[in-house]
Amino acid sequence: MYTFTPFLTFIIMRTLILSFLFFATLCASAGCTSVTDGIRRTTPEKAGLNPHKLTLVDDIINESIEKKEIPGAVLAIVRHGSLAYLKAYGNKSVYPDVEPMTVNTVFDMASVSKPVGTAISVMQLIENGKLRLTDPVSMYIPGFRPWVNPENGREVEIRIEDLLTHSSGLPSYITATKLTGRYGSPNPQALIDSITIMPRDFRPSTRFQYSCLNFITLQNVLQNITGEKLCDYAKKNVFDALGMTHTTYNPSGEILALCAPTEKQPDGSVLRGKVHDPLALLLNDGNSGNAGVFSCAEDLALLAAALMNGGEYNGKRILSPLTVEIMTTVPAGYKTLGRSLGWDNYSSYSSNNGNLFDPEKTYGHTGYTGTSIVIDPVSQTAVILLAHRVHPDDVGSVVRLRALVANAVAGAITKK
Repeated sequence: MYTFTPFLTFIIMRTLILSFLFFATLCASAGCTSVTDGIRRTTPEKAGLNPHKLTLVDDIINESIEKKEIPGAVLAIVRHGSLAYLKAYGNKSVYPDVEPMTVNTVFDMASVSKPVGTAISVMQLIENGKLRLTDPVSMYIPGFRPWVNPENGREVEIRIEDLLTHSSGLPSYITATKLTGRYGSPNPQALIDSITIMPRDFRPSTRFQYSCLNFITLQNVLQNITGEKLCDYAKKNVFDALGMTHTTYNPSGEILALCAPTEKQPDGSVLRGKVHDPLALLLNDGNSGNAGVFSCAEDLALLAAALMNGGEYNGKRILSPLTVEIMTTVPAGYKTLGRSLGWDNYSSYSSNNGNLFDPEKTYGHTGYTGTSIVIDPVSQTAVILLAHRVHPDDVGSVVRLRALVANAVAGAITKK
């Protein structure tokens, strides 16, 4: 049996410590990160992006700011599982005070909440054997009204996949003030009760009609299955599970302090950390299937990297590879509609994908406030553009900007 003198023990420990420090320094200089550090970082050149062409992206966003289409933005570009570009532009706030934009600014994601919060959570239930895409909604929401053929009275049930692809026939929206005037605010039960019995616009799965009511319905399906609020389920099983440390519903504390303001209110205040969407705010009190997620560019980059890696990143898995594949592919019966399960591939709403990424496999989503995410699994590229065009007066526009940025990023790719 070997024994060591105190001096020899000191030498051994000192050598080990110095070796560890040398390795840590070497790893840091090479751009390495540990599995707890979130998304890996790289340079545009190493990611196969032309850095000189990326300056065109900067010009495009800065020009939009100069035109007062947006007060500011944050851009993140992911390639092959690493964050290759992260930059802030313009201002986070212009009213009541001017605050410069920072890369860690948290945005009201608006309808980007649909895939990021609701759809991923629903797909987890499917892969866990709690739900089927072909299940009728009425299995989980008693009395949920089917479509009734006006010619013969035949009933056709609305299914889970009809909700996810916006082909259910539910109306696009309900005026929030009409419901709050009748039932008070907040009143989540009155909202889903109204959706349950309202007339359907067309036979399910035959047309595309974008509807926030589809995802509020999905929220209630999930809550009835799990016994948990969507906001709690998604935070625990999606955001926290993946390490998205600045993504939540109804932000508070540090995350609230990082939030960008949205629209100026009649009393002169601005919404900050409160969801902008009226149904989500007034009826669902921030816990809503159609809106309500607050997040930052780096967290969304991490999510995009996980999806492009089959649902896993840093050893943390939120979906299986087969689930990701099914979720992001337009189902066979919905090819003419262009929507996958919670995502937009090539519907009439998909202009944010630009013109150069894969025309069928690229998927993404936009949010009313000015947010967007585009993921091209073929080139292994994701573009996250977070803006708040509704600040302060809800008059800005980002429709063209999103496509221009996507095209410029795709044009900067030098190798697949």
